[in-house]
Amino acid sequence: MPVLIVEHDTERASLWQATLRCQGLEVIRVPGQREAITVMQTRSVSLLIVNLDLTDGSALAVADFASYRHPQAKVIFLTDSNMFSDGSIFMHAGNACAYLPASTPPEDLAAMVEHYRSVA
Repeated sequence: MPVLIVEHDTERASLWQATLRCQGLEVIRVPGQREAITVMQTRSVSLLIVNLDLTDGSALAVADFASYRHPQAKVIFLTDSNMFSDGSIFMHAGNACAYLPASTPPEDLAAMVEHYRSVA
């Protein structure tokens, strides 16, 4: 099953996608909530990487829809802001498995993806 990246910054999303593909993973990349929900309506996903600072829609709505449509899928949230820096994201999104700065090196993000896909 593919990993779904929901990220409006095309350069960052491309870097994440390329890194994950180099590890042999199937990756689907979309810029916002509407496209993410469309993908989840037609495909199964194993894990989502979602930027909390989406410019098109809500990251929490994406996570909520994922928990309904794909209850086994976990969500790695990334952000450039201090939003949820107190860890409360784990109370708001039951499928959240990680909360990272968006500047996390792609190789570190790929290691987390591999870990959470293997424990799902």
